[in-house]
Amino acid sequence: MSARDKGLTVIFTGDGKGKTSAALGVACRTVGHGYKTKVIQFIKGKMNTGELHLMDKLGSDFDIEQVGRGFTWRKSVSKNDHVEAARLGVEAARKALGSGRFKTVVLDEILYALKSQLVTIEQVEELIETKEKHVHLVLTGRHAPQRIIDRADMVTSMEMVKHPSAEGIPAQKCLDY
Repeated sequence: MSARDKGLTVIFTGDGKGKTSAALGVACRTVGHGYKTKVIQFIKGKMNTGELHLMDKLGSDFDIEQVGRGFTWRKSVSKNDHVEAARLGVEAARKALGSGRFKTVVLDEILYALKSQLVTIEQVEELIETKEKHVHLVLTGRHAPQRIIDRADMVTSMEMVKHPSAEGIPAQKCLDY
């Protein structure tokens, strides 16, 4: 395998907006180059997001699975339910990373799931270590721990400089979801 074909581990982290958007950009580029991509969303739970509609337009090359049960601070879902959903996400990630079907696998908000103790750092490290050598693995979420950063090939931290929520403006269709 040439260096150009090496699958990289990429992290998009930080307190600024754009982590999922950057990861979806990588996923779209993957499809644009004629490969398949898998996106597993660890927190979003049945949200009607633009990326789900994109899946309908791109077909089977662009696959998204929302395993999360929604925002963890909401009391309508128990911690055990969130943990079980995250366990299913890790299982789906293992399958995708070892299937030979996908050039890129995005684990959206897995770092938030780690910070919320829905997954363990050992589970995330195992996913990084056992991915097939040609697969790009993209991890998103705030609070990337140093142990995970050390295993990555590329890390980008999004910095929040200004956000419309400070002015009371809610999340916007197309931009935020």
